[in-house]
Amino acid sequence: MHDHTPHPTTTDVGPSHGHGRPQPAHRHRMVGTTQAPSVDVPGSLPGLSPDAEGHGHVADQAVLEALAATLRTRRRGRYERVGKVVIDRVVAAVALLLISPLLLVVAVLVLASVGRPILYRQARAGRDGRPFTMWKFRTMRADRRYRRERRNGQRRAGVRDDDRRDGDRRVTHKTGADPRHTRVGRLLRRTSLDELPQLWNVLTGDMSLVGPRPELYELTERFAPWQHARHLVRPGITGLWQITERGQGRLLHECVDLDLRYIDELSPMTDLRILLRTPVALLRNRGVI
Repeated sequence: MHDHTPHPTTTDVGPSHGHGRPQPAHRHRMVGTTQAPSVDVPGSLPGLSPDAEGHGHVADQAVLEALAATLRTRRRGRYERVGKVVIDRVVAAVALLLISPLLLVVAVLVLASVGRPILYRQARAGRDGRPFTMWKFRTMRADRRYRRERRNGQRRAGVRDDDRRDGDRRVTHKTGADPRHTRVGRLLRRTSLDELPQLWNVLTGDMSLVGPRPELYELTERFAPWQHARHLVRPGITGLWQITERGQGRLLHECVDLDLRYIDELSPMTDLRILLRTPVALLRNRGVI
């Protein structure tokens, strides 16, 4: 499901970086933690700022930091190690086969509306924070300034011209009013059909059907150490954020609490409930792009 991230035509995949890890702590269950915690560290993401006294939501953040530390020491169960992997790849392979006619139709529509390439890639953070290339159908016209910089050799590896023009836009994400959206693109985004190529990411093992939504790689380099606990599992096509927060005002990077909750409660039933609720969430937020 859609996470409102910007649409570059291509994005180079940068090198993997190590991330600091907090020390293990006593186990805390995350009960009733719904407010996005403040990150009271230099370089933290906008939207997670301290309160007026400079302390932030100390209690919420303390619980989340403790939970993140505990999750790092947990042992993966048999379902996570074997069952989830097998289910992901079997379902992805069957789904790609069954929806191949739909994929062909969407590809033709994209080709007619924006031309080539039909697909575009984007660097996202995968398991253990390693970057991988995530695929989507293109829904936006190419940025002419972006292409001009590429031709002139002025593009710095891993950074789009959009990032340099407006750093905050990479955090606040795109809006439905972006003039580069085509009519076909808006339809694909509203229905999340532009996400279908990510079944290939599931088949290759970079993603899972259910998990934390993969965040833009350059944004994760600005995460506080405890936030990297969301990378303990493979990212998913759908997850808790998509079925609870999509279209409700909280951006993806503000919902690490949901990611940690998912990892803490990971089980076959958790994944099944999320998968069953995903179509309902799509219908409820059908106007959100």
